[in-house]
Amino acid sequence: MDINIRSPVTIYQNIVANLEKVITGQTNAIRKLLAAFASGGHILLEDLPGTGKTTLAKALAQSLQLHFQRIQFTPDLLPSDILGVSIFDQHEHNFRFHKGPIFTDILLADEINRASPRTQSALLEAMGEKQVSLDGTRYSLGELFFVVATQNPLEFHGTYPLPEAQMDRFAMRFNLGYVSAEEEVTILSNHQQPPKPLISCASREDIYTLRKSAQDIRISAELKRYIVDIVRETRHATGVQIGASPRASLTLMKTAQALALFDGMEFVTPEHIQEIAVPVIAHRLKVDSQARFSGVSDKSVVIDILRQIPVPF
Repeated sequence: MDINIRSPVTIYQNIVANLEKVITGQTNAIRKLLAAFASGGHILLEDLPGTGKTTLAKALAQSLQLHFQRIQFTPDLLPSDILGVSIFDQHEHNFRFHKGPIFTDILLADEINRASPRTQSALLEAMGEKQVSLDGTRYSLGELFFVVATQNPLEFHGTYPLPEAQMDRFAMRFNLGYVSAEEEVTILSNHQQPPKPLISCASREDIYTLRKSAQDIRISAELKRYIVDIVRETRHATGVQIGASPRASLTLMKTAQALALFDGMEFVTPEHIQEIAVPVIAHRLKVDSQARFSGVSDKSVVIDILRQIPVPF
């Protein structure tokens, strides 16, 4: 397969086809994943074990010729286990920094909510500014640095809720869910034979092309106002203690541009914004406990707002 193809739509289609060789029945999840990646954001997968979260992250790295690291978050994990540590070199008589697994292209932060808040916070600067500050020195991360974090449902034993500041660093939160019975049969059939190694289908240059092309997708002033109206309404919604920040507006615009690019369009439509609004906005909201007891959820708040805000024509 020619990895030097410069058509953004073809690049996207090649990546999707490659991922679907190992990820069955997750077309919508792959579309969201690549929208976040093309817009420079990070994703949080909240799902039960065994739904393919780790496989998806590994397959993305293999498809794009990118370096991959995985961190299993546990209650005893320390920030230094993620960022790295300075060790005294007796021969050089000075401290030498040994980089941690965060220095990679694609980082899988597995079961992120099993670690303490102190350890979770080690990712804040890296996700927000693509750099790490240790002992007064700043270390830059790669331009393509991308975090795929997984989270168990909070009802599970031994989990810590992620702080609002960290939730706001994720471009999207969504789940893979269980596949259909027919798709699950296909999974069983595929595993009867040894799996073939996934061959890369895109280069770093292709990724830069994809990201640059997404930025160039046109979005009208009316749709920018539509995005702002949706996000601002979350700050006044009944039962919501904390609404979405301006970062949500920016992310919603960028991911909508990526979706338009994937669809071969030169401009964003209201449908692109509506398609991605819930996974971009819902996880940034804090719904008070009384509203939750009444059946209100962060997702239902966003869905109700989408129904209320007039759609520009």
